[in-house]
Formats: sequence, structure tokens, C-alpha cells
Amino acid sequence: MRTLFLLGLLLNITVAVSGRQKVYDFNARCQQAYDAIMQLRLDAGAALLAEEKRVHPDNLVPYFLDNYADFFTLFFNEDPAEYAQKKYLKADRLSRMEGGPTNSPYYLYTQAAIRFQWGMVRLKFNEKWDAVWEIRKAYQLLKENQKKFPQFLPNNMLLGSMQTVFGTIPEGYRWISNTLGMKGTIRDGMQMVQQVIDSNTEVARLFREEACYYYCYLKLFVENKPEDVWTFIQKYKLDTKNNYLFALMVANIAMNNQKATLGIKVLTERNDSVQFEEIPYVYYVLGQLKLCRQDEDANVYLQKFIDRFKGKFYLKEGLQRLSWYYYLRGNMDAANKYRNLILTRGNTETDADKQALKDAKSGRWPNQLLLRARLLSDGGYFPEALKLLVNKKAADFPLMEEKIEYAYRLGRIYDEMGQDDNAITMYEATVKTGANRTEHFAARAALQMGYIYEKRNDKAKAKQCYQSCLDMKGHDYKNSLDQRAKAGIQRLTGG
Repeated sequence: MRTLFLLGLLLNITVAVSGRQKVYDFNARCQQAYDAIMQLRLDAGAALLAEEKRVHPDNLVPYFLDNYADFFTLFFNEDPAEYAQKKYLKADRLSRMEGGPTNSPYYLYTQAAIRFQWGMVRLKFNEKWDAVWEIRKAYQLLKENQKKFPQFLPNNMLLGSMQTVFGTIPEGYRWISNTLGMKGTIRDGMQMVQQVIDSNTEVARLFREEACYYYCYLKLFVENKPEDVWTFIQKYKLDTKNNYLFALMVANIAMNNQKATLGIKVLTERNDSVQFEEIPYVYYVLGQLKLCRQDEDANVYLQKFIDRFKGKFYLKEGLQRLSWYYYLRGNMDAANKYRNLILTRGNTETDADKQALKDAKSGRWPNQLLLRARLLSDGGYFPEALKLLVNKKAADFPLMEEKIEYAYRLGRIYDEMGQDDNAITMYEATVKTGANRTEHFAARAALQMGYIYEKRNDKAKAKQCYQSCLDMKGHDYKNSLDQRAKAGIQRLTGG
């Protein structure tokens, strides 16, 4: 009898030890690790997480944050060997999260965030169907969590970002939204993300910098409000010196918003100590910015990107830019060398990479004057670009595509300099002559006119221009231009 009692006692102790309650404890050490990872100080974050696992083995948050670190390296660096090694970690982490208390808002949220991150990574590795189902599952988990815990604002951060984007998916990727069965509006989605940023609750403050990251990209690429982005960055004093993720973000936004000098300044003045993760993408951005400014050392950074990047996205475009660098300097041996590499390296998942491949296959080089004007304009050096074109006329360019590009480039320069009437004149000429051609100039001109009329609050003309952009078929950059035009129509209709 005594033996049975001792066995029962031992069994109860064993069950109690093995069945210890798991927790989601975002304690001070986990917060420090999260902050380090969000700054891309991944080794520092890993050390803190290892200590937390040792001291508090029942805390699930360190395993959740491990996924953030893997997400950033896989998403930015696209190393197939690292992906093959780490892709199986998702199942283990989800299993751990499922072992936590179901009455915690982190129970479903951590599972959703892990699935969302792996969905984004899988897109980079061309596993589209798997990516779609991961994002769909993440969306469903977030919606369920929102019903259970409506005051848990991290739900709003991810749901708002998703819903902002879903309503603007272009025709070429409509299969994604159809499969996901999800719809969203820009207005509602942005408000949800804004709630996280504005809230002073403890959990909102914890995730605020991540919310700021999503917000800035959505504000620029979906809402098309670049000035609001710069105001936001200054208002919230986003640290681009000691936060590598913010430095990359601001420089990337600068690259896409004609602010090359600012982007170069951010990347050259950031803290580049060894504590930060190596991200070859930074060389792509810096090389592009310097090429726009026509710096002598632009090739150095583009070459570093090509040599160190192990992925496929942006590689064709990077090679194209490097070929342009040598082409503009008359070194045709080097120019042709890098153009030929476009044929075999990288992929065509982005419109820019598709265009780089198309240009390489054509065997034709762009008009040097128009190329210089384009680069200067892309960098925000509008007076210098205008000097190259202002005394020219369409008849000075022998090819039809050059005549159309001339009109578009001049219109774009006037547009960026605030000379809207001159811009509209050149844009209209571009649409008239280029609407049925494969070059993207007419569609982009229609989009830009939509922006001008939207700014003037002429909603009817703005919508007409956006629809004109959508109606043009078979041109370059179709998906990305359609997405922006759809976003414009949504803004006008209160979506």
C-alpha cells in the first residue's frame, strides 16, 4: 500500500513538472530582444533570447521572436541554402505557440504573425500557393482573435496592413485575392494601423515601431502621400542612425520618391558597426541612388550587391543599372558584359526585373540623353534634368518610342517641379501617341495626371485618368501601375 502511495505521489509530481503551464510573457528581456531584432541587431537579440530561454524555459515569447530574426534574414537576403535549413522551423514554432494558454490574446496572434511572416518569405522563394495559404490562415486567425480580444491592438497592425493592400491587388495577381476571399479598403486599413501608433497602451507602445514601418510603406505606395510620409518620419523621430531597419526603409522610400540626396545621406551616416546584420540589399539601394546622382562610385555599390546577394529579386534590375553606368561612360565592353548577365541571372517576379530582361533581349541601348534625364529626374535633380530636355523637341528623336519617352520625361519633370499645366500638356501628348504601344509611358502619364487632378480635387477627371491607366493593355509595368490606379479610384470613392 505504501509503495502504491509513493508511486502515485511520484506520478503526480512528474505530471506536474512535465505539464507546467506555458506562458506568453513579453517581459523586459524579451522587449529588449524584440527591439534589437527590429533594429537588425540580430546577434544581440539572439543572446537575449537564449538567456530568457535558460531563465524562463516556459516562456513562449522567445520562440516567437526567433521567427522575426529568421524572417528578416530570409526576406532581405533570399539565401536558398539558409531557407532550406530553416523552413522546417515554422512547424515547431507553431506547435509551441499552440501549447500556450488559449485565454491569452497572444495565443492566436503569435500563430498568425508566424504564418504571415512565412507567407512573405515564401513569396520570395517563388512558393506562391504556399504563400497564399499562409497569408489566408494568418488573416483568419487575426479575425478570430479580433473577435475574442477587440482591445488587443497588435491585431489591428497586421489586419490593417493586409486590408489596405488587398483592395489594390492588380489584375495580374487577382488570383491571390480570389483565393484568399478577402477584401479591404484603404481608409479602414490605414485607420487600424494608425490606432496602434496613436494608442498609449503598453502593448501598443511595444509594437509601435513595427506599426510605423508598415504605415510608412502603405502611406507612400498605396495612399500616394509622400509628403505625409516625410512629415510622419520627422514627427515620430524615427531613428535612422541606430535602427538599420528604419535606415533601409527611409532610403528605399527616398529612392522611390525622387530624394536621392536624402537617401544617400541616411545610408552613409547610419551606424554601420558589426553589431548589425549584413544586408546586401543596402548596396542595391545605395548604388541606385548614386547612379541617379551620377556619382563616380555608383558602380562600386551595385557590384557589391551583385557579388554578395544570393537571391533573385531585383538582380536583373541591379545588373541593368550597372550596365547603364558603363554605357553612359562609353565603356561598352563592361556595359555588354553586365547586360548579358541579365539573361541568365535573377528572376522576373517584379515589373522592374521584367523590364530589365526585355531591354536586354531587345539588343538596343536607350538614348543617352533621355537616360541621363531619367536618372536625374528619378533622383530629384529636376533643374539639371530639365536643362537636358527643355530645348529639345520630339522631332530631335528618330524613334517613335524615344519621341513618346521625351514627352513623358518632360511632363514628369514639370510635374515634380510643380508646373502642373505644362505637365498635363506633355502627359496628354504621351497618352495620345502611346496608348496602344507596349511601352509604359502612356499608362504612367495617365496615372500621373490622375494624381494632379486628385490634388486639385477634380474627382471626375482624376477617376477618368486612373481608369484610362487601367484600360491600357499589354504594356510594361502593367501590374504595378494598375495597383496604383486602383488605389487612386479607391481613394476617390471613399474606399
